[in-house]
This record gives sequence, structure tokens and C-alpha cells, in this order.
Amino acid sequence: MRVVIAGAGAVGSFLAQDLQKNGHEILIIDRNPVTLERLAASDSIIGIVGDACEVDVLQRSELEKADVVIAATGDDEDNLVVSLLAKQEFAVPRVIARVNHPKNHWLFTDSWGVDVAVSTPHLLSALVEEAVSVGSIVRLLDFEDGQTKLVEVTLSDSSPAARQTIESLGLPRGVAVVAVVRDGRVLLPRADTQLSSGDEVVLLVTEDTESAVRQLLVAA
Repeated sequence: MRVVIAGAGAVGSFLAQDLQKNGHEILIIDRNPVTLERLAASDSIIGIVGDACEVDVLQRSELEKADVVIAATGDDEDNLVVSLLAKQEFAVPRVIARVNHPKNHWLFTDSWGVDVAVSTPHLLSALVEEAVSVGSIVRLLDFEDGQTKLVEVTLSDSSPAARQTIESLGLPRGVAVVAVVRDGRVLLPRADTQLSSGDEVVLLVTEDTESAVRQLLVAA
């Protein structure tokens, strides 16, 4: 997979090195040639010196060949511009953007070309809720301007889903069980997977189906 990263700061550099180790083709754009030289020398990562907000720099990076673009600079305005150009000018299938300031999170939508917005404070908040919330829906990640969400439910002893199979739950159309975490192990869900109290169920839901999922999984 070809991944282009805008920004070679601490976040961008780590992503580049980590993804390269996993076998992906990485190109990273930054104004600082010293940082790019260090990354390219140690990890066989391609570096492009320039401003990722400029179209000619993105053209030199052959952005149209990218499978994923990650806007990972420390400036939210730059990340929005990179996302918009990647989606509208180069038709990149997947655009992920870093949100530096939580107050700007509402801007990072598909209107700006963002498929997934990653905000560290929001993720930390979700993890805290996930750690203490049993028997309630915890939102982990929003997709497509909040219309699709990744959520998690830890089933309580009184959950109506306990001791039922996934098939028998009758989940609405548009809902997908992504994983079931049981005793620290990740189970790939099948129709005949039987749920138990204490299971952490991870689902993709839409805005319209979230309330129905709550009724099926959460005790009244």
C-alpha cells in the first residue's frame, strides 16, 4: 500500500517508520530537509522537501497514486488544506487527518475531504469511558461526518444480548459486529458466535441504528 504523509514531526515520523516496517511504501512531505534525510537514510522512506499545502509539491509526490494520505502536521489549517486537495484534486481513496486542537474537530468532515479525523483528546476520553463503562455504548471513532461510528459495548450480566448468538440478535441493516473481546482475546465474530456477559462487543453503527443497537445490547 502506498501511503503519503504530510508532516515529518514526531507524529509523522513515527507513523512513517512504523508503517514502513509493516511493508508499506512510504513517502513523507516536510519543509525540513534534515529530518527527511534522516528518515530516508535509516528507513528507506522517500522524502519530498516542500509545503504539502501547495499543489505542485503534491504533484511531485504523485499523490494520485496514493492509497492513503495522512495529514499529520501540527497545524490544523494545514491538515484541512492537505485533506481537501488530496480528495478533490487527486481523488485519494482514504484521507486521515490529525486534529491538534479539540475545538477544531467539528471542521474535520467529508466537506474538507476527511474520511477519518483523529483527535488524541477525544480518543483518550473514549478510552477512559470504555474503561469504566459497563452496560453502555461508548463511541470510539466517528466516520463520514458522524453518520457512521465505531462503538463498543461491554455486556453486563443483565444485557438482553448475553447468551444469544449474533445472528439471533436481529441487528438492523447497516450494523456490523467488528470484533468480540473476551478474556483478553479477540474473537472474529460469526453468525453463531454466542455472546456472554463481560464481552466487549465492537460494532460499526449508523446514526439511525445506534438507538436500536442500544436496546438490543444494553440493559433497560
